[in-house]
Amino acid sequence: MPNVASPLPRVRSFGETTRSDTWWVKPLAVFLGLSAFVVYSTWAAFQGDFYTFGPYLSPMYSPELFGDTPHAVFGPQPGWWPGWLPWSPAFLILWAPAGFRLTCYYYRGAYYKAFWADPPSCAVGEPRKGYLGERSFPLILQNVHRYFLYLALVFIVILSYDAWKGFWFEDAASGASFGVGLGSLVLLLNVILLGAYTLGCHSLRHLVGGRLTQISKKPVQATSYRCVSCLNRRHMMWAWFSLFWVGFTDFYVRMCAMGVWTDLRLF
Repeated sequence: MPNVASPLPRVRSFGETTRSDTWWVKPLAVFLGLSAFVVYSTWAAFQGDFYTFGPYLSPMYSPELFGDTPHAVFGPQPGWWPGWLPWSPAFLILWAPAGFRLTCYYYRGAYYKAFWADPPSCAVGEPRKGYLGERSFPLILQNVHRYFLYLALVFIVILSYDAWKGFWFEDAASGASFGVGLGSLVLLLNVILLGAYTLGCHSLRHLVGGRLTQISKKPVQATSYRCVSCLNRRHMMWAWFSLFWVGFTDFYVRMCAMGVWTDLRLF
């Protein structure tokens, strides 16, 4: 058979493609969605106020390690906090859930395309000629995702407790009594969506069974693996639903605390 020289395919310039579909819609939607959440969550974190209403505590401030509300674990603002830095209880805890989201396998693919155009979409030219992957700095830091997973699991327990507290209202005559407000259901749905997102994590799927050669010999781990895999199939959906609802939950508590909204008491 004669040797035939095949020229290498030409590298596409940025945005060049032969695709005729609206490939840009998805990365644009991701860019707008994530940008909106980052802007709102940053603004909310810097407020340092209106994050609690009765038994409700915003998930962006939970756990409240230091603060001026009854939810604070260790009391008021610590004396060691730098005077030049604005104070907000959210600054002490938001780094953990933010790190979990930032290093998430789904979100990596989403924001690599939407923010870095790496690439903008399949078969679309990107603005760089080389590829370093996640074995070089800074993207090698994405490998800490498993450790953020451990923290995220702890946060699910804490937020579950917050949701439970959201059903107990202080009464001047009888003390704390069980009830259901609209905010109670908002906090409950928040922890359900966050739980579905966290428990469907790719790293958790590997930890509970994906690392085994013959998982059938481990019935407990096999069952756990199937449960996590069930959630993992809709990981993108849980990621977006939970992201939106975290923001809405903070917004709901904030509006009630400011007196803009009235929390509807169901019973």
